[in-house]
Formats: sequence, C-alpha cells, structure tokens
Amino acid sequence: MNTNINLNIVNSKINLLNLSPKQIQLFLKSIGAKNFTSEQIMQWIYSHNCFDFNKMLNISKNIREKLNQTSYLKISNFSEEQISFDGTMKWITFLNNKKIETVYIPEKKRSTLCVSSQIGCALKCDFCATGKQGFYRNLTVSEIISQILQAKKRIDNKKITNIVFMGMGEPLLNLNNVVSALKIILNKNGFGLSKRRITVSTSGIVPAINKLSQKIDINLAISLHAPNNYIRNLIMPINKKYNIESLLTAVSRYLKHSNANRNGVTIEYVMLQNINDSNQNAEELACILKKVPSKINLIPWNSFKNSSFISSTPDKINIFANILRQKGFNTTIRKNRGEDINAACGQLTGNMINRSKNHL
Repeated sequence: MNTNINLNIVNSKINLLNLSPKQIQLFLKSIGAKNFTSEQIMQWIYSHNCFDFNKMLNISKNIREKLNQTSYLKISNFSEEQISFDGTMKWITFLNNKKIETVYIPEKKRSTLCVSSQIGCALKCDFCATGKQGFYRNLTVSEIISQILQAKKRIDNKKITNIVFMGMGEPLLNLNNVVSALKIILNKNGFGLSKRRITVSTSGIVPAINKLSQKIDINLAISLHAPNNYIRNLIMPINKKYNIESLLTAVSRYLKHSNANRNGVTIEYVMLQNINDSNQNAEELACILKKVPSKINLIPWNSFKNSSFISSTPDKINIFANILRQKGFNTTIRKNRGEDINAACGQLTGNMINRSKNHL
C-alpha cells in the first residue's frame, strides 16, 4: 500500500499495523481525525502495547467508533521459543502453516534483534540453509513489526539497542514493506531507534539498492562472500544477474547520499574452507574494496544438514583478517551466537532442534 492509494474503506477493514506513519496519518484523515491522532495511536501501540481502540481514551469516542468500523490491530504471535547456552533466544512464528524465525542476541553493551523479511528465500545461496528451503512469500509490514513487538514482550521490555534485517529472506526483494517497517522503527512514536542502530543486509539487488537510497537512510550490509565473480557465481546465483562490479557501483552511489553509513558499508564475508579463504582471496578482496568505504565482517560458516561446506579454521580466518588489516581495513571476526539451537547466521529454516523448547 502506498500513499497514493485511496484510503477510504468500504467493504473491508484494514490492519493499521501494515501502514507506515505517513499512511496512518492519511488513513485517519480519511475518517475525519485530526493530524495528532496518528501520533496518539502509535504511542498506544508501540509504547503501551495496546491493540484495542476502545482503551485509547485520549482519542475521541467518535473516532474510536470509526476506527472499529474501518480498521483493526492484529499482531502475529510467537508460538515456540528456544534459548541457547549462550543466552541467545530464538522464536518461531507460524504464518498460514509456514514458519519464520526471529533471533535475540543479548550482549554486555548492546542487544540485537534479528528479524525476518520473507518466508524462505529465493536466492538459493549454497552456504545458507534458508536459501535451500525455497521461497514462499514476502512478509507484510505487520508481520515484520510483530516480531519486534513480540520480542519486547518476551524479554519483558528490556531495551533492544539494535535491529538487523538479517533473518530469513532477502529484505530488498520485499522493499516496500521493509521500508514501511523501517519508518515505524525510526519514528519517535514508533520504536524510536536511531538510523545508525538499524542494519539492512542484502545479497546485492542492485535496482533495489538504488531505490532504497531515495526512500530511507539506514546502515547497509552487503553479503559479498567472494572476492571475484568466478567464486561468487559458484556460491551465490544472484551474482550472475548483478555481478560484483555493478553491486559495488550501486553501493558507492548509496554511500554518497547516506549519513547512517559514515564509517562505510559493512561487507559480510562467510569463511568457507578452500573456497574463498586463501591469502590470495584476501588480497583480491582488499583490491576490489579499495575505493569503497567499508568495514569487513568475517563470518565463520555455520553448518547445516546435507551441506558439503566446511568452515575455515580459526587460524586461517585470523590470517585472512590480518592481511585485510594490514591493507588498512577495519576487520572483525563475528562471534557466532546461538549455533547450538540453529540460530546462527545462515541456519534459519523455521525449525527447532531436538532439545528443550517452550510452546508459547
């Protein structure tokens, strides 16, 4: 739904959780409400977890009656929960007999929520379990936002400092809904996070990166995972459509208009033994990124059933990182979290592992 659509409702009700802040304002205007009513409703939803119009007592009775006639508030609930030995929490949401996962990663100085944007994924990256299960559909705005609302409830409203779109799916193939969700996350009457606390990860949908820069400014992470087109073609089919050169050109263009990425784009690079982890590969990576302001995050590969890949050894990853650091790149090695419950990067399939879990 976009802001150009006639928002007068005739035969059906609309879930307000599917609307961006601007769309909520337009909808309320169409039923005779004043501009500030949208702020009041968002505060009830996102600050007070209230989903009943009748309880929103600072909104006029007349508008509440119209809201009940034309709209509703429906969230998608978590149904299962599993907690890792390291404190990472994973939740399952059932959506029409399909599943998505949401992961909460608590740390000393920050707590990160990893949300999904699609059921499954169409990109079929060889090293990712999500891609192996196929694609079903995009998530609606309400289904994206529900993950955050439910997570806040489960962690007893403890502060979520960062939100990353690194769960199931390719966010930029669900661009409009993801952008609407981002606007709610950024809005002061929504979740109120800084744009530097939100990261959208993409495998490289070049046209969508170009569109994203015109719609919103947030941290961008690029799932690169290879230093040349030959290797990337082998492990990431999307590269045959949008190769590394076109991807990095789009990224450079995005960075010119971004304040959120002042320290450069994040380059995600999964470490696969004897595939992309040689010293020469590190040199190649440094070469292709020399004109792209970036920080590099090396990710030890996480295993999943029926995959033939092997993660690079810790020593090999350290050598690779040191080569990049010597070239002047800010390079980190990701500490895998939640691997024992299949909640780590590349492991999300909507399934719980065979040990204790809670039905919510």
